[in-house]
Parts: sequence; C-alpha cells; structure tokens
Amino acid sequence: MRLDPRRERAILDATMELLSEVGFDRMSVDQIARRASASKATIYRRWPGKEALVVDLVCNHLEIDVAPPPDTGSMRGDLVAVVAGFCRTLEQKHGLVFALVPALLTAPGLAAALRANVPRPDITGTVPLLDRARERGELPGGADPGEIRRVTEALVWHRLLITGEPLDGAFAEETVDRVLLPLIRAWSTATP
Repeated sequence: MRLDPRRERAILDATMELLSEVGFDRMSVDQIARRASASKATIYRRWPGKEALVVDLVCNHLEIDVAPPPDTGSMRGDLVAVVAGFCRTLEQKHGLVFALVPALLTAPGLAAALRANVPRPDITGTVPLLDRARERGELPGGADPGEIRRVTEALVWHRLLITGEPLDGAFAEETVDRVLLPLIRAWSTATP
C-alpha cells in the first residue's frame, strides 16, 4: 500500500535518523512511529516490519552520489581522485554504515535482502577510469577493472571499519601508489 508521499518521507527520514543514532538492533517501529508522528498501524500497512522498512530505505530512497570519475590526465591522478571521492562518500554516510554493519551480522534476513536488492553501481569509478587509461595507452594488457574496484573498496572499508584511521588525501595517495598501481602493473604484464 502506498502512503501519502509526505507521510512516507517522514517515516523514511525517522528511520534514517534512528538508524544513525541507535543502530538497527536497538531501533524499534515504536520509535520510528513516534519520531515520524505516525501510527504503528500506518507503518505496518506499508512495511511488514523494520527490516522491510530499512531495505526499502537503503534500496529505493538512499541518495548516493556516483559522480563520473575525473579526468586528471593520468591514470595515477584519476585513481587518487576516485579513491578520495569514495572515501568522502563513505564519510558522508558514516552513521548509516556503522548502523548497518552490525545488523548484517545479527539479522540474516536483513543481510540477505540488502545483498539481493542493493544496486551495485561502480561507486569508486574505477571501471570507466581504467577504460580511459587503456584508451590513452597507459594500461596495456589485462588489468581487470572489476577486481581493481573490489580491491579499492576493500581497502577503504578496512580503514573505515577496522583501523579507524582517517580517510584523507594521504591515504588515497598511499593506496594508489603502494597497492593499486603495482597491482595494475603486475596484472598488465602477466601472461595469461
């Protein structure tokens, strides 16, 4: 059942706020209803529970800016720019990230629904960047853009969730110079 768009937006906003403040496990439909000035019945008419509400929020209403990768004139410059951009994106969604990560471990239904429904854009921008580097002649051979994207994402997520160190310009440059470029060069020179 569809709700009045303003009512739906109030419920989604309340869900986002509460996720960021208390996390998925400690958030309740009662709290969402109070925060949105809505009844629990209104929420349950649209979503069967908080899990479905969070999946709808993340999959259909969460704004994630995926800007085209900048063209700095070099593969290294482009890579530094996209790693820094990915870091900024995660920092902007910091509260939501920290709210959902524990829930992915404790709520298997939520984890499965998010994995099945979250669109997977190339948020890092590495795929078009490496295609452009190949066109400029900077990237011979077989570097796999999808694999570079996964490595980039893993490094940034590790820093954000495990070490807690800053996602700053120095990290972006170190990631490119010490990991991504050597990896790209190794793949480019490897024989099949």
